Amino acid sequence: MPRETLTREQIVATAIELLDEEGLDGLNMRSLGKRLDSAPTAMYWHVKNKDNLIRLAADETWGEIALPDPGSPDWRAAAEQLARGLYTTITRHPWLAQAQSSYLLYGPNKACHDEVALTVYENAGFVDDAADQAMGAVFTLILGSAAGAAADVSLRRRLGRGDRDPAVELQAALDEAGEIAQPYPRLRARLERADTETLTAIGSFEFGLAALLDGLAERLPSG
Repeated sequence: MPRETLTREQIVATAIELLDEEGLDGLNMRSLGKRLDSAPTAMYWHVKNKDNLIRLAADETWGEIALPDPGSPDWRAAAEQLARGLYTTITRHPWLAQAQSSYLLYGPNKACHDEVALTVYENAGFVDDAADQAMGAVFTLILGSAAGAAADVSLRRRLGRGDRDPAVELQAALDEAGEIAQPYPRLRARLERADTETLTAIGSFEFGLAALLDGLAERLPSG
């Protein structure tokens, strides 16, 4: 496909597909060009370089988050919607967690999201730096919670290379960890119930979000 018939939107959409399947390490202009049936050099005409492409792809995913009414009187419900939306987006696109710590990510969709988030926390009663800190604390929780899910995807992808079965590899590691944990009763019990553990990643995130928002609510000025 010659560069004149390509669009930035096509390139970004295909890059997101590739990133979802292969992660950050799997994205390069050659692989992207192959998917688009285009010369790798044609990509640069539209997106400049790989760093800029990742920034564009990341901002496109931020546009997937449904934003609440920033003027809603129920600030906590709005904050929960924002948090769950971002958590879902990062777990849907696991490479985002890694990109967040490796690239400068910004763009119109992220700017719109952050404006709404700041408005929600300001309307709750946090002002100036306090609104920034509240938003930052929730974002850190989301990123940390979603990073576990993202790491699991990356680990399974790596373990599944070649003819290996990720499930077999993980079970072998779990069995070995169980042997090492024999002198430690709490850790041993945790590992023994790993296959039937009811505390899922999303459950852990919801627990942390509730606890954090409870703490933020206590910091609001009375009246």
